[in-house]
Formats: sequence, C-alpha cells, structure tokens
Amino acid sequence: MVSEYSDTTDGETSALALKILVAGGFGVGKTTLVGAVSEIRPLRTEELLSEAGQLVDDTDGVDQKVTTTVAMDFGRITIRSGLSLYLFGTPGQDRFWFLWDELSQGALGAVVLADTRRLEDCFPAVDYFEHRHIPFVVAVNCFAGARTYGVHDVCRALDLDRGTPVVLCDARDRDSGKEVLIRLVEYAGRMHTARLLDSVG
Repeated sequence: MVSEYSDTTDGETSALALKILVAGGFGVGKTTLVGAVSEIRPLRTEELLSEAGQLVDDTDGVDQKVTTTVAMDFGRITIRSGLSLYLFGTPGQDRFWFLWDELSQGALGAVVLADTRRLEDCFPAVDYFEHRHIPFVVAVNCFAGARTYGVHDVCRALDLDRGTPVVLCDARDRDSGKEVLIRLVEYAGRMHTARLLDSVG
C-alpha cells in the first residue's frame, strides 16, 4: 500500500496516505465519485466519445454520456487528521484495462461501483480484485429511476466472496462517497491484519 509519513517536532508519525482504486463499468460514475469527494481539484483524463469509440464501447443505458476516461482520474481526501486517501479512478472500457495493473500497484483496496441497470458491467472488476486478493467493497450507485435492489440481492447476483461489503451510495454526494471510502478502509484493514496473522501463525 502507498504510505507517506512526516514527523512532528516530538518525533511522532503524523501522516499516512493510502492508495485507493475506484473501478467499475463504463458510465457507472467513477469520475463523478472521485470529483465529489476530492478536496483538491481532481485530475481528469476525459475525452469526448467519438463515432469510432461507439463501435467498441457499449453505451446502452448511458446514452447521455458524452465523455470517457482514457487513463485515470485522481483525487485526494482527508478522512481524519493524519489519514488521507489518494483516489485513482480506472477507465471502464475493456480496451483500457492494460492500465489496471499499473494503477493497482501498492493499492490498499478498491471501490467497485455498480449500476443495477447494468450489473454485469462490474463483473470484470470484481473478478480482477478477487483473483489478485485486493480487498474491495461494492458500492451500488443509486441512479434516479433505476429499480432498487437490496444488499443481499446484489451479493447473490455478483456471487461475491462471503464477507465482501456491499453498500448503497450516491456518487454525486460527498458524504455518501466518504462513507463508502471509510467502509473500504475498515474492511481492508481487517483483511490485511488477518493475512498478517495467518502468515506468522
């Protein structure tokens, strides 16, 4: 995991920065979430959708989307004094997945955003993090007009490993996004502690 420390005058560790990925399918709200929670102006690498891109990108259900992330989004949020998160939003299209391996290096964990209208779009992200044993939470972005599903329904539909958290959120709302990130940090902390204990047991 990414960490940065600075010493105070009395020698105590004062700052910890953790790397978090925000992943999911095309048009699910990754850029929106990073932008909503970031306390700095977020770095975005969005480009207008082209006619050529429409031939390879599935835009069903997100017809109003006119831009797409072609590298990553980046933002930062302070959770509490001494703890900051660096957020890296991944591109959603298949053709940009080669970037995921680079972005995931040193990550504490990930948020997988899901849209119940296109739930299958987050399967690749779920598989990616499960196979690499990177802790993640599934955050269901509650779009207006979409049918509401319960947490247990989403768990079953995605066939998640037991204990993987699923939370409902509004990617546009800072407080909602912050709660998702806190849930991830808590879950990832428990997972990393359990693995450490297993390794010395």
